[in-house]
Amino acid sequence: MPVAVCPLHFLLAMMKSFFSKRWWHGLGLGILAVPLLGVGWMVLQRPPQTNVEQPLFQGIEYRREFRRSPRPVMVHTVAIDLTAPGLKVLVTPGNQQSIESETTARTTSEFLQEFRLQLAVNASFFHPFREVTAWDYYPASGERVGVVGQAIATGVEYSLPLAQWPVLCISAAQQAQISTAVQCPAGTMQAVAGNRVIVKDGKAIEAIEAADDRPYARTAVAVDATGQRLWLIVVDAKQWRYSEGVTLAELAEMAIGLGADRALNLDGGGSTTLVMGTAKGVQLLNAPVHTKIPMRERPVANHLGFYASPLPTAPHRER
Repeated sequence: MPVAVCPLHFLLAMMKSFFSKRWWHGLGLGILAVPLLGVGWMVLQRPPQTNVEQPLFQGIEYRREFRRSPRPVMVHTVAIDLTAPGLKVLVTPGNQQSIESETTARTTSEFLQEFRLQLAVNASFFHPFREVTAWDYYPASGERVGVVGQAIATGVEYSLPLAQWPVLCISAAQQAQISTAVQCPAGTMQAVAGNRVIVKDGKAIEAIEAADDRPYARTAVAVDATGQRLWLIVVDAKQWRYSEGVTLAELAEMAIGLGADRALNLDGGGSTTLVMGTAKGVQLLNAPVHTKIPMRERPVANHLGFYASPLPTAPHRER
């Protein structure tokens, strides 16, 4: 036998069910929207696709260039006069706990802040490394890592030379050289290793395997024949239509175009990060991508940093 239902009670029950479902639906959409909004905000913080030339400090000049061909590419170049007054180089110091654990991971910004530098870039390849999701990765800042190839900080060697890993060496007299002997000469004060020399005697190295030479985010260091001028080349990637990276052959041509005698490929991909110090704090000059999130920095094993004196003025021009 049917049970009588009060129309008012029925209406209230229907409204409760409707609003309850809509509330939970809205809550779910809101939770999903938070990370999307966060990533969107990070995307808006990327350097604009405009060309800029700007002296940053005494002896340090920065150039940002947007290239449309053969693919969208953001190229960041820093020219450094190693003879400039007040200019000094610093590699992240080691803190060895075992033969496989020589340093504590830091982001490039953390390195710059910790040592009160004016400019810094990521440097050596390292291990171990894992990147699964935005929250599942290794290393985080403060975790232990090992450096690949020779590393020297303020005259103290904390990672040994490794065959097939050439090295950038900076002497006490601020002379730079890229050694294919994988070991720096005695008296070297600062050193970081890369995985291959891409320019030698002003010419591109031809032995770059085509299968391994795909567009990628890159960090490279180059020097002139005198050893008194050094360039940092940073290329963004993994960001469709914003910057899609360059091959090693293209990177070599960039270094040659600057006037480099030798150039060394350093750790790239999500490690690629270039930062500068300002009166307001750290400024990212490029658009790193760690765990697929634009403008998120990856903690890495070591870095190449520079102390420099301020400019009387700091003009810049866009074109």
